[in-house]
Amino acid sequence: MKDAPRDAAAAPHDDESSRAGVQRRTLTVVVVSQVLGGAGLAAGVTVGSLLAQEMLGSAGLTGLPAGLFTLGSALAAYLVGRMTQRVGRRIGLGAGFTAGSVGAFGVVLAAVLDSPVLLFAALFVYGAGTATNLQARYAGTDLAVPDRRGQAISIAMVSTTLGAVAGPNLVLPMGRLAAELGIPALAGPFLLAGAAYLAAAVVLLLLMRPDPFLLARKLDSDKAAWAARNAGQSGEGEPGEPAGAQGTGRYVGAAVMVLTQIAMVAIMTMTPVHMRAHHHDLADVGLVIGVHIGSMYLPSLVTGVLVDRIGRTPMAVASAVTLLCAGTTAALASGDSLGPMIAALALLGLGWNFGLISGTALVVDNTSPEVRPRVQGKIDVLVALAGAGGASLSGFVVAGTSYATLAFSGGVLALVLLPVLAWSRRGTVRTGVAPS
Repeated sequence: MKDAPRDAAAAPHDDESSRAGVQRRTLTVVVVSQVLGGAGLAAGVTVGSLLAQEMLGSAGLTGLPAGLFTLGSALAAYLVGRMTQRVGRRIGLGAGFTAGSVGAFGVVLAAVLDSPVLLFAALFVYGAGTATNLQARYAGTDLAVPDRRGQAISIAMVSTTLGAVAGPNLVLPMGRLAAELGIPALAGPFLLAGAAYLAAAVVLLLLMRPDPFLLARKLDSDKAAWAARNAGQSGEGEPGEPAGAQGTGRYVGAAVMVLTQIAMVAIMTMTPVHMRAHHHDLADVGLVIGVHIGSMYLPSLVTGVLVDRIGRTPMAVASAVTLLCAGTTAALASGDSLGPMIAALALLGLGWNFGLISGTALVVDNTSPEVRPRVQGKIDVLVALAGAGGASLSGFVVAGTSYATLAFSGGVLALVLLPVLAWSRRGTVRTGVAPS
């Protein structure tokens, strides 16, 4: 019978059978887009302040580029989240990377025209690429089964690392290419950023089919309808969970990401200044920051497994403890000692890694597809603003006290996570894994 309802026992599984295949394809697309996006992000960020200094003839405003694309990324995170909620990941992420590409090429045009006003406007738009690169980590979780979400997040983060490492290494060749085209050499990396972001947008728009978020929302809706229908027929079945009834988990996840972002950015921002004040050369500074960035991303594949197997909350606790160790090590390290600084910044990156992946998994676990992208966008706004605030306030703290005070305070701040996590355990927080 053509119009007969599907068999009650098989109904939800007919659609679910294709979920794993679509998830594998989605992760492949996310990996490619993240490699490109990472290259676009790193290439531009590397020379943004130097380009501003060259155009303005002053060092006083060289911090503006970082501030502008951080603010731009905050706005873009909100807009990409809203757009994704309406039309899916493919369009939302594609639009975000396209905007980042427009901003990057706008920076090149500003350099050619020697227009500081256009430069600042373009840098603000360029921040959309940063936000989209971060938002893409959620795309891999839409169709992931609960006990594989941490690993899906980690795959996106490791992929970003590949591009982020390649981008700065292409600064010199792109500068030479720009000079040959009659463009200021420092604008060359933004040519790469614009092309990389545009390529990432094309990959997502063409290849992310079916859209993972739209498919996940459909499967969730179909499963809820099937459960309600068959509960009425058999007296059994799982009652549907209201979209807003997922408890405090999303807020806990947001708190984990925001607090770890503040602690990490504040300490990281002032470490080069502290090292230069103690007569370390640029090679030493580059080594410390390089180890730090590697520790932020490269452990992701292991972290994702731990988040899935051990649990979200234990890994968030591990984040707080690791950040405290990082801050204490940095505070106690002699300014002339390179080894302790390397250890401190490696721990700082690792603690941030634990916090971002466990916090992201908590947010995904505790939001329904009906509201998930919108909530994720709002949370990433808070994370971006937290980073901007941490970077801005860190200089005042060091000027008023010392780097040691800043570092130790950042570690202690991370411990605020412990009472937040303890409070959440008294509520109903879905973890997607066995209770831990």
